[in-house]
Amino acid sequence: MTIPLALPDRIPIADLAAVALLFAVWFAIGWFTERPPAGKPSVSVLMVRFRREWMLHFLSRDPRIFDGNILASLREGTAFFASACMIATGGILALIGNTEKLRGLAQELALEGGGEILWELKLLVTMFFVVNAFLKFVWSHRLFGYCAIMMAAVPNDPDDPMARDRAMQAADLNITAARSFNAGLRSVYFALGSLGWLGGPWVLMLGTAVVLFVTWRREFASTSRQVIMRSLPPPRWPDHARSPSSAPRPPQP
Repeated sequence: MTIPLALPDRIPIADLAAVALLFAVWFAIGWFTERPPAGKPSVSVLMVRFRREWMLHFLSRDPRIFDGNILASLREGTAFFASACMIATGGILALIGNTEKLRGLAQELALEGGGEILWELKLLVTMFFVVNAFLKFVWSHRLFGYCAIMMAAVPNDPDDPMARDRAMQAADLNITAARSFNAGLRSVYFALGSLGWLGGPWVLMLGTAVVLFVTWRREFASTSRQVIMRSLPPPRWPDHARSPSSAPRPPQP
């Protein structure tokens, strides 16, 4: 006895290219954001310094309730986004189980169609980004919890030999949690962009380009980045990266 499968005869090349572009851009902007050029740091990288300075000031701040409130607000943000991703996942699963209504809406809007399995694949791509965002937010929430415990373990006496090391451990956990949170936000952006596939491959490419521009601008060309850069010294170039004209000249006899 054979079970017939309602698989599409073929997936159009344009659709495959659009999906490949979506994932390639998602991976590339994530890698570029976390590892930017030395002379063009992203907002995420710039905030690493301030997170370390936060923990240094935390050592001598008395009382430390202010720091606990900040960390609590960060955890609330991750919990909110994780809950939203869970709701979105349930909604996508409901649509996957009943794609007929979605196909009917697409026909009314004169959108490009496809087999039922193809519509499910389109929803699964969006679901991939939503689930990835959920996992990132949950892990970020847990890391912020570890950071809270590590901050509580910092001795009250700033001159204690263990105080600075514990504070730097808390800073590293805070930085790792923020990195996971930023990755979750990027997945949310690309989940929204992937919905363009419901309108066809060209709409998906357009959505990918819009998400790429928004993500790049917020990390490298936003007003918030200019504000953060005000109190920072100019970037220091490695010795091997300096041009010959910028190298120090030998003293004249």
